[in-house]
Amino acid sequence: MVRSDARENRARILAAAREAFTEDGATSMNQVAQRAGVGAGTLYRNFPTREALVLAVYQDEVARIIETAPRLLGEMEPLEALRHWTNDLVEAMRRKHGLGDALSPSAHQAITEQTYGPVVAAIRELFDAGKKDGSIRQDAEPADFLQLTGALWRAAPGPEDRSPHMLALILDGLRAQRPR
Repeated sequence: MVRSDARENRARILAAAREAFTEDGATSMNQVAQRAGVGAGTLYRNFPTREALVLAVYQDEVARIIETAPRLLGEMEPLEALRHWTNDLVEAMRRKHGLGDALSPSAHQAITEQTYGPVVAAIRELFDAGKKDGSIRQDAEPADFLQLTGALWRAAPGPEDRSPHMLALILDGLRAQRPR
């Protein structure tokens, strides 16, 4: 069992690293430790390498996004929940892409393999709700949706960000056709 102070330290390190890496992908491990208010030893006990820390930040972010699907479905219609959920996923993917220099190709592959199944399962949950209420086409597949939305995080962020428009087009393609 992990002590509560150790869990708190790990959570503070992850939060500090997420903020620091978002601001500057070249942030050092010592800068993360200072920002988290922990010693270097505590940081390295939890994350022996910078790559391990980057991977943990990304895994934590994906887990957070996956966990939001049921809450969003409780608050809004399935297509709107899918829109919000996908926007969060796009932002996480953009952050991961920004951290790319810190990850080896094998680490990129590992994180993709570890997160693919849970992400598809969350999309399936959103799709199933939409198929049940008739708002999402019955032939829509979560894996296809994930592949299509891969283009969204590659769209240039900022004032010229086309991803909201692109997502609207994708969601329009998911809509079930109402009988005439």
